[in-house]
Amino acid sequence: MSGYTLYITNRNYSSWSLRPWVLMRTLGLAFEDRLMPLPNPGEPNPFLAISPTGRVPCLHHGELQVWDSLAIVEYLAERHPGVWPGDPRARAWARCAAAEMHSGFGTLRAVCSMTCGQRVVLRERPAALEKDLLRLGALWNEGLERFGGPFLAGAEFTAVDAFFTPVAFRLQTYGLQLNATADAYAARLLALPAMREWYDAALREPWREISHDEEIAQVAASITDLRHGST
Repeated sequence: MSGYTLYITNRNYSSWSLRPWVLMRTLGLAFEDRLMPLPNPGEPNPFLAISPTGRVPCLHHGELQVWDSLAIVEYLAERHPGVWPGDPRARAWARCAAAEMHSGFGTLRAVCSMTCGQRVVLRERPAALEKDLLRLGALWNEGLERFGGPFLAGAEFTAVDAFFTPVAFRLQTYGLQLNATADAYAARLLALPAMREWYDAALREPWREISHDEEIAQVAASITDLRHGST
């Protein structure tokens, strides 16, 4: 079976693409990444050609297609050590925390959608967002304290950290703070070489996804745009 090809979309926006990409890059797994820009309204969906759901990320391994970021992580875990923590207790906690991120934190996702290259001041911070932020800070603190850090399930970066890397970008973009311990963890994620690589590439992207930018403008009192070609 041939090597891995990971299909992703715009780095500026795609939190789902970031998760398996940053995990594979940080663990040193060899793969080819192929970026297909998001279509604008009325344009055909290019992802239908490479993913059964018409969404990315999608991992191709020979003729096999693995879609959804959590499924990709589990597929890699069957083939490579280090995807999840080795300690059973840490591994169980890490899977729970990753699953919670995968299906939860809905207000954080809706109000603070990912945009790496912008800095946004929110018009308002709804109570549901504050609830998500409190839970996020408590969850991060729990993992860091229980397993000793510097990552959520111990000394090494694993899949649970990858699932929260988009949140680190969101905290940076929207100027959100959690608590001293959690904020320091977010800073560690942002400083990872793979995260810097993703961020720098996101700033250079020439593409804009119109509806996504419009959604951000609806919640923003002000926006600073650091992306290529912005004035």
